[in-house]
Amino acid sequence: MLSPELLQKRIGAAVTDSDVEVRDLTGTGDHFEARVVSPAFEGKTMIEQHQIVYGTVQELLKTGELHALALKTFTPEQWKKFSSRHLKEQK
Repeated sequence: MLSPELLQKRIGAAVTDSDVEVRDLTGTGDHFEARVVSPAFEGKTMIEQHQIVYGTVQELLKTGELHALALKTFTPEQWKKFSSRHLKEQK
């Protein structure tokens, strides 16, 4: 069974200057959601950003140890806008 911490470390080590948050969606250790913020995503499409992150866990997906990884990827500027807008909506 995988842990959010393991995936967080793995993604963080591979994606330059990233801020990574991972959570287990089902409690079964094989379905996760990750939020990754990195300047490495600058100038890349969302598909390219996701390909970068999926590349870090490809072997876990191939073995079936990781069944699903939902991604939310942002550049630092995108995250700044998203998080400030999201905070305003919650108030």
